[in-house]
Amino acid sequence: MGNGEVLRPDEFQRMSAGTGITHSEFNPSESEPVHLYPIWLFPQRKGIEPSYEQKRFPEDERQNRLRLVASQSADDGSLLIHQDARIYLSVLDEGKQVAHELKSGRHAWLQVLRGAVSLNGIDLKTSDGAAVSDESTLDIVAEQPAEIMLFDLN
Repeated sequence: MGNGEVLRPDEFQRMSAGTGITHSEFNPSESEPVHLYPIWLFPQRKGIEPSYEQKRFPEDERQNRLRLVASQSADDGSLLIHQDARIYLSVLDEGKQVAHELKSGRHAWLQVLRGAVSLNGIDLKTSDGAAVSDESTLDIVAEQPAEIMLFDLN
């Protein structure tokens, strides 16, 4: 597709491989470390036109709240994804809590990007992930300053 981008902190990138692309990821810096989470969601249907989108979601939009960053209908300025899923980011101060309601039949994945949180009473720390099913509410409490990514999935 001819894109070449640098992904910086606070940015979220969506790529649809669709009918086929060539893709690579690397750290362009010889001195600065990189930390990123490549995540793959299968689209609802095959044959989608390849596309790319990148957007900055400033920390103040994610501070102590869940900020929608990707969704099937691009709600609230989120990136468009071709799957019945909603992806949220949050930066939590120690002791702060966010809650997310899961509709019946939906599932969730919580990824702790940094720090430590409690998810419905279960302790998680940097790089931990948790799959959730058969819960109606997710209560996430920061045990120390933390950053999380939450997936609400069909």
